[in-house]
Amino acid sequence: MSVREGLEFGVEIQSDTASLAGMVADMLGVCQDLHVLRDPTRGGLATSLNEIAGAAGVGITLDERSLPVPDTVANACSFLGLDPLYVANEGKLVAFVPPDHADAVLEAMRAHPLGKEAVRIGSCVEDHPGMVVAATGLGGTRVVDMPLGEQLPRIC
Repeated sequence: MSVREGLEFGVEIQSDTASLAGMVADMLGVCQDLHVLRDPTRGGLATSLNEIAGAAGVGITLDERSLPVPDTVANACSFLGLDPLYVANEGKLVAFVPPDHADAVLEAMRAHPLGKEAVRIGSCVEDHPGMVVAATGLGGTRVVDMPLGEQLPRIC
């Protein structure tokens, strides 16, 4: 999008496309009971979490401060008026695992080169079934809803 519009950010934004099969195999090596794995490409993290919450009938609480959004991405999104939660993330995954296996799965992810920045970003809750709610950096909360349309045009 930046190339098409002639925008420059002073840094090279690189594709995050990657095959995650090896990391998933490592995750399965420590926990066979992975509940959900999702590629947040279409609609970004917000859409993926809303689809999962709706299908499973659970609430999801997200901690915005824990989201690993690189500064270059945050700055580009700010400049373009985009919310990073709705931007496509190729080469990434969202994993829902049993709470008693979360630390082991996270450790396996971090041991893989593609998961070295993996973090726990939230949890499933009984409150607000089918909804995603984010704890903001200012101490408040906000509903993270499905997007009304596509933020970015499809490029593939």
